[in-house]
Amino acid sequence: MNRLNLVTLGTKDIIKSHNFFKELGFETSIMGPESDPAIIFFRNEGSRIALYPLEALAKDINNENPPALSEGFPGITLAYNAKSMGEVDKVFKRAELAGAKIIKEPKETDWGGYSGYFTDLDGYYWEVAYGEDWEFDESNMLVID
Repeated sequence: MNRLNLVTLGTKDIIKSHNFFKELGFETSIMGPESDPAIIFFRNEGSRIALYPLEALAKDINNENPPALSEGFPGITLAYNAKSMGEVDKVFKRAELAGAKIIKEPKETDWGGYSGYFTDLDGYYWEVAYGEDWEFDESNMLVID
């Protein structure tokens, strides 16, 4: 695990946040209707940035008992995009051995992928995910059109 592919920022108002980042010059790809997007990806150089509704991000980590901002959830997750389900499992084993706390064991997702969450030693949430249709460029960055 030697890259950071995606930083997802939980936002209270995805449309206002999207407009703000567009004003700063970011090019974006909207997933879902523009009036109610499911997620917005930034097509920036280097690591990717995404906006995602804050409550939905917390529920993605744990639908039954989502972390609350008042309990230290900063509304930010870091993502490592793997190239196989086996790679997701290997990263989880390595993270656990290094002292990570497993928050959500990797499992098949409702979006057709395979994903789980852990927290690092400082409590930052990391998602390790695989999507069957994902493509990577020569720098192992997830291609987002």
